[in-house]
Amino acid sequence: MEPGGPRGLFITGTDTEVGKTYVAAMIACRLRKSGYTVGVYKPVASGCRDLHGEIVSDDALLLWEAAGRPGTPDEVCPQRFLAPLAPHLAAAKENRRIDRDLLRRGLDPWLARSDVVLVEGVGGLLSPISAEDYVADLAYELGFPLLIVSRNCLGAINHTLTTLTAAAVYRGGLHPAGIVLNEPSCPDPADVSREDNPREIAARSTVPLLAVVRFGASEFSSPVDWYQVARPARC
Repeated sequence: MEPGGPRGLFITGTDTEVGKTYVAAMIACRLRKSGYTVGVYKPVASGCRDLHGEIVSDDALLLWEAAGRPGTPDEVCPQRFLAPLAPHLAAAKENRRIDRDLLRRGLDPWLARSDVVLVEGVGGLLSPISAEDYVADLAYELGFPLLIVSRNCLGAINHTLTTLTAAAVYRGGLHPAGIVLNEPSCPDPADVSREDNPREIAARSTVPLLAVVRFGASEFSSPVDWYQVARPARC
């Protein structure tokens, strides 16, 4: 671990269902294979399932497995809800409330024992994560640079640049480290934008396009030193 604390990335998306968890798990696997101790933290999850009376987040379990099962699944995702809604709305369905303090302090165990911490938000930067907070608030306060995951399909250019614009102005500016274009589902053969999107996004963004992930791929399109992409939290 570095003297200033572990390096980290806050992984956000341009929308829901863009494959943030899949990309985060790929990064965790790559870091672990490179010899780093990886922490994975998903502050809250909705749309979970009930397994014999226990609320289980499959996304959190995927991250936990990819990182080599550090800590416990409860530490990976301490707040879990069933309804596929924004977390504060899903909590209300269960007569519960989001613990805003826990959203933040739930990161602490990972800071104490990791070389690199991967934090995964919900939805996009302006998705509500509590009644008072957006994902962007948590990203700002935790202080790690952003990794933006965008769906590689028609509209990716606009969605990616819109997210970068939001990041640039929110609370004085968040700090994106890079972009990953992902194909979370079998692509439509008629969508010819998939081949042009990487070039167009790279040309129009000041943030580097780090890699493309084709549908079903277990490796990134190009090698990335994820330890160097990550950075210690901003003070």
